[in-house]
Formats: sequence, C-alpha cells, structure tokens
Amino acid sequence: MVNFSLEGKIALVTGASYGIGFAIATGFAQAGATIVFNDIKQELVDKGLAAYKELGINAHGYVCDVTDEKAVNAFIAQIEKEIGTIDILVNNAGIIKRIPMCEMSAAEFRQVIDVDLNAPFIVSKAVIPGMIKKGHGKIINICSMMSELGRETVSAYAAAKGGLKMLTRNIASEYGEYNIQCNGIGPGYIATPQTAPLREKQPDGTPHPFDSFIIAKTPAARWGTPEDLMGPAIFLASDASNFVNGHVLYVDGGILAYIGKQPK
Repeated sequence: MVNFSLEGKIALVTGASYGIGFAIATGFAQAGATIVFNDIKQELVDKGLAAYKELGINAHGYVCDVTDEKAVNAFIAQIEKEIGTIDILVNNAGIIKRIPMCEMSAAEFRQVIDVDLNAPFIVSKAVIPGMIKKGHGKIINICSMMSELGRETVSAYAAAKGGLKMLTRNIASEYGEYNIQCNGIGPGYIATPQTAPLREKQPDGTPHPFDSFIIAKTPAARWGTPEDLMGPAIFLASDASNFVNGHVLYVDGGILAYIGKQPK
C-alpha cells in the first residue's frame, strides 16, 4: 500500500507564518506531522501560531534568521532537545527584489542570494546529521519557475533559484545513500496576499494586464492556490516518494510546458 501518512514525523518549514509555507505546513499537519516553523520576527511567529491554532494545529514557532549559521545551529539543537529530531525539512523562507539588473546594487543581489540560496544550504546541513542518525530524511527546497526561466527585474532571484535547483540535486547526490531524499517544488504563479495587487480589476473593470498575461500563459487558465501545493508537498515528504531524489516538481498549471498562444 502506498503510504502518504506523515504520522509521527517532525516537519520544519522555514518562514511558514503565512503564504505558501503556511499552506504546506497545514497540509503536513493534516497528514499527521508535528509542525515546527520559524520567522525572523516574534510578531510574525505570533501571527503564525494564532493562524495555526485557529485551524486546530498545535504548531511550534521560533524566531530564527536562517541566514545566520550560528543561530540556525542553535535553533536545530533546540528543536531536537524540545521536540525531537527533524524528519522533514522544507526550505521555504525566501525574498524577491524586483529591480532591473543594472540598477541593482551588489549588496541587494547578495541579500537575495543569502536568503534564497545560502539559507537552504545552512539549514540543510544543520539537519542532515540528525537524519543520517535516524536512517531517513526528506528535504524539500521551494524552487521556482525562475529555476528554469529568466524574466525582467529578477536577476538575483533567478540566479538564487537556479542555484537552489542544483543544490537540490547535489544534496540528493551526496546523501541519497543515507536514505535521504532531497527534491524541489517549483510553484507557478500562486494567488497569495502578496500577489493580490496583480490580480485586482482596473478602474474600468478590466483585468490587471499582468493577470491577463499569466492566465494566457497558463494552460490551466488560472492562478494556482496555496492549497494546490499541499498534495505535491505531502507526496515528497512521505514514504510514497522514497525513490524520488534530485527532482524538481513544477506545480505551475502547465506554464513550463507551453510556448504560448499565437498572436492574432
């Protein structure tokens, strides 16, 4: 029988106070996992804890900057002491800066790389020793369609997410023999509070141009929802994916498969 249960598993989802991380963690909880998450500020952690509680989920929230290696090592040690060894890690925390490349400073570029690529490296290497001792582990990196495609103003983000795709493959290559599977999820355009302004109607009642653009580029003809990511994440976190390693699962409604409509 295929086992999608996460009963008895401890899952750490970084930056999961809201949005995609919150949805994935909620799906994990529904599948039986104990949820641990972090955010960079106490107020965000408190909001996350309240949101989980509203759904009847007893999550464990901590303040931790995932770009700080010393803080991350202390954070993982605290989880292991207070809750147990982590079975599932989702490297979800991320940022984006939409700035044309020639207008972007090196410091801004480095900040995006630090959060979106260095942090998954730091957190993964903090949890891998515990997974090796336990004899199993699942690492899921939240990649992006920008792991495959370029677009105006996202040079740092695309560079980071392309690097994260290759980090995913390398973790699979180095630690697959220890029964650790590392895979990625590449979300398409997801309807979240952050993308809401891009979906608002114009004053004349017509769709936002970007909304029309995305729907025209997506064979599913809609934006994704955070809930669309729950099933794929549960699959990659469960025993159902024990022979899936180094793969990026794009949950994009078919965008990457599609060349687009011919102009009229």
